[in-house]
Amino acid sequence: MAILLKGAEPAEKITAELRERAAALRARGVKPCLAIVRVGARADDLAYERAAAKRCAAAGIELRSAALPESIAQGKLIEKIEELNADAEVHGVLLLRPLPKTLDEAAACAALAPQKDVDGITAVSMASLYSGAGEGYPPCTAEASVRLLKHYNIPLEGAHAAVVGRSLVIGRPVALLLLAENATVTLCHSRTKALEEETSRADILIAAAGSAGIIGAEHVRAGQAVVDVGINTAPDGSLCGDVRFDECRGIVDAISPVPGGVGALTTAVLAEHVVSAAERATA
Repeated sequence: MAILLKGAEPAEKITAELRERAAALRARGVKPCLAIVRVGARADDLAYERAAAKRCAAAGIELRSAALPESIAQGKLIEKIEELNADAEVHGVLLLRPLPKTLDEAAACAALAPQKDVDGITAVSMASLYSGAGEGYPPCTAEASVRLLKHYNIPLEGAHAAVVGRSLVIGRPVALLLLAENATVTLCHSRTKALEEETSRADILIAAAGSAGIIGAEHVRAGQAVVDVGINTAPDGSLCGDVRFDECRGIVDAISPVPGGVGALTTAVLAEHVVSAAERATA
């Protein structure tokens, strides 16, 4: 039976370290602060906001929530982002996405000050990730995927990793992070021919397509570590990933569950980025 790559243990380890760093900042009169900008009230946004609030409280981070109506005009959204950019007491800003289709998401991301971009959505952050230089932060979920593997001592250097999904939120960033760890990466997507051949030859499989159950027994093999980044809703209303967990667990060596895997670690990485941003801003 496969080892379960659960996110709770590494998340708690990071949180304990952050409490000490946040306490040191507070001793200097600095309160690390995250502002979450949410447009509308999507169920997944609300769930993530609750999880982030809980993690921030545990880490000693102040949280501000800017809940905006779904009908908000583009200009008003940009005004809110610029207001947070100018607020010296706010060290990180998280813009929950996707935004309603009535809004220009790219323009909203571009409006955010790079030094407060704690989820890797600005061009500056993406350039830092691509070049390996600069002070930008990677997207939290992408970084959490790699941190999860490292916590469980899954060898990355020299390993062949297959990433299924090419979004700027997870797929492409996690591929670059794996390259930085000296893995050899194959980036797959919806038009990849013979997907099962590409995935089954890999040592590490990252499923980040955002498609429930796209990865099954035919895509995996013994000896693999599988990280399931997908968060989908099953017909019965329960959460499920991109991997058909019950099929694959008996084949691979290690696999992350949904829920309880990458998601549990993502908020800890977010909190870490906020504390780092506060340290940089007040150094």
